[in-house]
Formats: sequence, structure tokens, C-alpha cells
Amino acid sequence: MPQIEDIASFMPQVFWLVITFTALFLIMWKIAVPAIANTLEARQKRMEDNLDKAAQAKKEAEETLAAYESAMAEARAGAQGIINEATKLMSEEAEKREAKMAEELGQTLAASEAEIRKAIDAAMEHVRDVAVEVAGAALKRLTGDAPDEKDLGKAVDQAMKAEG
Repeated sequence: MPQIEDIASFMPQVFWLVITFTALFLIMWKIAVPAIANTLEARQKRMEDNLDKAAQAKKEAEETLAAYESAMAEARAGAQGIINEATKLMSEEAEKREAKMAEELGQTLAASEAEIRKAIDAAMEHVRDVAVEVAGAALKRLTGDAPDEKDLGKAVDQAMKAEG
């Protein structure tokens, strides 16, 4: 092998290998590795900051959600109170209107009954007069004599009381 035959150049190659390795080692140790380490540390710090921000945002979101739910519960309770109050007012108003209408209907019914009673009494009065006239005409036709109006009225009154 030709590389092994040239042993004289072996020592200078080892020398330059050590110098190059040392130079690369020093460059890596002093420049590249600290830059990489700084980049990794910055990246780690950014990730931790982002995680902290995310945790804070989550906490704020939970607080906002709790406040929202509290406000909604409060609004629901207020709305329920308003509905209950409106229902109560409507019920009271309906009761008042119903009582007023019942009173008006009662008055109308009483007035109607009084009018009916007057109409019945007036009709009965006319019925009595007609009955007296018919009875008088029938007796006159049957007997040929005109009956006494007073006696005829008493007889019709007794007959009407017996039926009524």
C-alpha cells in the first residue's frame, strides 16, 4: 500500500491533525456550543413563558366563564321574579274584573228578574180582567142574565189562587 510506504510524512500529518482537532475543539467549545446552548435556553424560556401565558389565559377564561354564569343566573332569577310579579298582577286584575263582572251580572239579573216579575204581574192583571170578561160573557150567554161584576171578580180571584 502506498500510504504506508511514506512513513516520513506520517508525523507531520499527526501534528496537523492534533492542531486542527484542537482548533476545531476550541472553536466548538468557545463559540458554537455556547451559541447552541443559548438558543436552546432561549427556546426553553419561550416555551415556559408560553405555558405560563396559556395557564394565565385559561385562568382568566375560567374567571370570565364563572362571571358569565353568575350574571346569567342572576338575570334568570330577575326574569323569574318579574314573571312572578306580572303573573300575580295579572291574576289580581283578572280577579277584580271577574268580581266586577259578577256584580254587574248580578245587578243585571236582579233588574231582569224585577222586570219579568212586573211583566208577569201586569200580564196576570190583564188575564184577570180578561177572565172576568170571558166568565161574564159565558154566564150571560148561558143564563141570559148579566152577572154581578163584583161576585164574578171574587170567583175568578179564588180560581186563580187555587191554581197559583
